[in-house]
Amino acid sequence: MRIGALSALTGLSRDTLRFYEKQGLIRSRPSAEPSNTYRDYPEETAERLRMISDARDAGLSISDLKTLLDWMETGDLGAFDLDAFLDERITQLEHVIATAQRTLDILNGTRAAITMSDQIHIPE
Repeated sequence: MRIGALSALTGLSRDTLRFYEKQGLIRSRPSAEPSNTYRDYPEETAERLRMISDARDAGLSISDLKTLLDWMETGDLGAFDLDAFLDERITQLEHVIATAQRTLDILNGTRAAITMSDQIHIPE
């Protein structure tokens, strides 16, 4: 699939896709058509990009993603301590989730308070 189709499918800009490719998060190959210089992305790239987008939204850095994806592909990164890496990222993400939940609770409480005050009619 060409970059335009991948962009349309994932909602990511062409620049983002090129950036991810430059960072080694996704790969393309030369087109099978010798008459052009287009690059093709494997079909499974769209699913990989969904995972990358979700991980980025959750706060993982490009470097963390590169490390994790490299390990997932090769299963071996030498002295890389996968357990420590995952423990640290899990702890960070649990903190983000807890913070988001507290914020959500405050917003829901504020909405409830506003709704209650709108329902209470104070005679003049």
